[in-house]
Amino acid sequence: MLFEPSESQALVQETARSYAQRTLVKLATRLDREARFPAAQLKELADLGLMGVNVSEALGGAQAGAVAYALATMEIAQGCASTSVTMAVNNMVAETLVNFGTAAQAQKYVPEITSGRFEAASFGLSESHCGSDAAALRTVARRDGSGWVLNGSKQWITSGDHAGVIIVWARTETAGAAAKGISCFLVEAGAKGLGIGRHEDKMGLRASSTVSLSFEDLRLSEDAMLGAPGQGFAIAMAALDGGRIGIASQAVGIGSAALQAALRYARDRKAFGKPIGDFQALRFMLADVDTELAAARLLTLRAAALKEAGQPFTREGSMAKLFASEKANRACDVAVQVHGGYGYIDEFPVERHYRDARVTTVYEGTSEIQRVVIARDLLR
Repeated sequence: MLFEPSESQALVQETARSYAQRTLVKLATRLDREARFPAAQLKELADLGLMGVNVSEALGGAQAGAVAYALATMEIAQGCASTSVTMAVNNMVAETLVNFGTAAQAQKYVPEITSGRFEAASFGLSESHCGSDAAALRTVARRDGSGWVLNGSKQWITSGDHAGVIIVWARTETAGAAAKGISCFLVEAGAKGLGIGRHEDKMGLRASSTVSLSFEDLRLSEDAMLGAPGQGFAIAMAALDGGRIGIASQAVGIGSAALQAALRYARDRKAFGKPIGDFQALRFMLADVDTELAAARLLTLRAAALKEAGQPFTREGSMAKLFASEKANRACDVAVQVHGGYGYIDEFPVERHYRDARVTTVYEGTSEIQRVVIARDLLR
C-alpha cells in the first residue's frame, strides 16, 4: 500500500504549503488580534485554484480530487486556521452546487466561488435552537405563485456577511417525518428580506466571520431551489460527510502547527543547564502527539481517498473528524504546557492554536454525533 501523494496531489499540497508559510504564517497573529476577515488572502487562494480543489476545470476548479483538497487544507490550516475554515466552507458549497444543482445553477454560482469574485459562500443549516438536531429546524419556505417566500433565521453561519451565495435549508412540508419536509434554496447576497446579524466575538478562529441570518418575507424564484422538494436533509447530510474531511484536515493542520512550535521551543528553551527537550517527560509528550497526529492524518486521507474513488465514506469521515479534532486539541494542550507561562500569552502562536483547535470538536458535527454515526454504521 502506497502512502505518497501522486504528482498532481503533491503539486497542490506544495502550492498550499508555499503560500501558507510565505504569507499566512506572518499574518495569522494580526488577523486574529484584529478579528479581520482575510479577504485579500482568500482572493489569492482562489487565484491558486484552492477554492474549488475538487471541482471541474470547466467551472473554474482545480479538478485535483478530494485527497488533494485534504492535503491543501492541512497546509493552509498550519498557516492560519481562520483562513482555512473559510476556504473549507467555500469548497463545500461549491461541491454541493455541483453535486445537487442544475447545470444552470452550477454555471451561475460555482465560477464566482472558485475565481474569488465571491469573497465567500455560506452553508445555512444551523439555528439557535438546533445544531446537532438539524431536522428540528424552523425556518419555513411557503409556496407563493410560481416561487417561494422564506421566513426564519439561522445561527453560527460562517462568512454569512461576506457570502455571494448562501445555501439555506427550510421546511417546505409540515406533515410526515421532520427530515422529509426540508428543502434547500440558494439565497444571493443583498436579497430583499435578508438580514445579517452581528459578528460573533468568538474564542478562536477570530478572523473567520460568524454571524446570524434572518429572512423576512424573502421572495425566491422557482429556480432558487437546490435539488428536489423534500431532498434538503439528504443534501445537508451528504455535504456534511464531505465537510467532515475538511474539518479533520483543518484539525491536523492546527495540531501540526502547535507541534512544530512546541519542538522549536523545546530545542531553544533551557532549564537546569540544558534544553528542556532533553527531559524525558517532555520527550514522551511530544512523541505521543506526533504519533497521534500521524494517525489522524492517515484516517483523514483514507476518508478522502474513499470519497475520491466514489465509495461510501460516511463512517470513515466521522472517524477522521472525531479522532483528528480530539488529537489536535491534545496537541495544542501539550504545546501550551511545553511553553509553560509563555504558552498562556499571545506572544507565542500556541495560545492561538489552542483557541482555534477547540471548535473542531464542535462544528460540522460534535464528537458525540460522530460517535453516533460510527456506531450506527457498525451496528447496521
